[in-house]
Amino acid sequence: MSRCALFKFRLYVAGDAQNSARALANLTALCRTHLPDRHEIEVVDVLREPKRALADDILMTPTLIKLEPPPVRRIVGTLSQTQTVLQALGLDKLAK
Repeated sequence: MSRCALFKFRLYVAGDAQNSARALANLTALCRTHLPDRHEIEVVDVLREPKRALADDILMTPTLIKLEPPPVRRIVGTLSQTQTVLQALGLDKLAK
C-alpha cells in the first residue's frame, strides 16, 4: 500500500444520534492522526437517504466503508478502539 495513497471513506449515520456523532468524531481524529491530508470522508445520513443505504446493504449505523485504496472494508460501531479499527480497515501498518 502506497504511503501517498488517498483514502476514501463513507460513513453511514442515523441523523444526529449519539453513536453516529461519536463515530464521525472518532473517524475524523483517526484520519487527522494517521492519514493527514490523505483522506476524504463522505457522510451519508440513512434517515435522509434510505434507498442509498439499502442499495449499499447498510443494515446498522454507524457503518464505515473504506472505499479506496482496495480492498473495500467495512466496520460497524463508534470506531472508539483505534487500534482495532486500524487493523479492521487494514491500516494498522500505518500506525507503526
